[in-house]
Amino acid sequence: MSFLELTHVPDRALREDVVRTSLKMNALGINQGKSGNVSVRTDSGFLVTPTGVPYEDMTPAGIVAMQMDGNFEGDLLPSSEWRFHRDIYAARADVHAIVHTHACFATTLACMDRGIPPFHYMVAIAGGKDIRCAPYATFGTQELSDHAVAALEGRNACLLSHHGMIACSASLDKALVVAVEVEALSRMYWQALQIGEPALLPDAEMANVLEKFSSYGQQPIAPK
Repeated sequence: MSFLELTHVPDRALREDVVRTSLKMNALGINQGKSGNVSVRTDSGFLVTPTGVPYEDMTPAGIVAMQMDGNFEGDLLPSSEWRFHRDIYAARADVHAIVHTHACFATTLACMDRGIPPFHYMVAIAGGKDIRCAPYATFGTQELSDHAVAALEGRNACLLSHHGMIACSASLDKALVVAVEVEALSRMYWQALQIGEPALLPDAEMANVLEKFSSYGQQPIAPK
């Protein structure tokens, strides 16, 4: 592809964001090698990382443009997990970006078929009182996609049994923040389990935390 063609790649800024996010999740230690995948919603469908391509070798032009019917454009095949990206976007109008990683501690819990209960208030970052673990299904299958969509109902993250985690949000930056926090929570929960089963926060307190999270951060200052 010539330089002129490269500068006219559709959705170039979004493609660059997908490459940047993919590289960053490995640099942050929440993924490794060629595992995991990243996508972002577009007006006509979504952009997703290609299958089997090392993140350091990916280019904006190599990010695969997919339509919601499963058709795609480009010379590279899409991630083998494109189905759950497609189905999450179809089920969740609020989701515009998805990060899937094989983060070590999250995957450790997933290999034990353990979700993350409300042992810490930051579990609410995933949008509910807990972080579910979806049942196992072979990677790339419609069955896995169906399990993931169900586990993400009312949530922004889930674990995938014997597989990894999914984090989603309104932007790639926000989805990556959720993924990093889920891995940190997974490590804390795993560490607590080395001592014993931790005490859990009650549903009423998690509801209180979720309400506080809805307005957390910098807000417009009311005029005096």
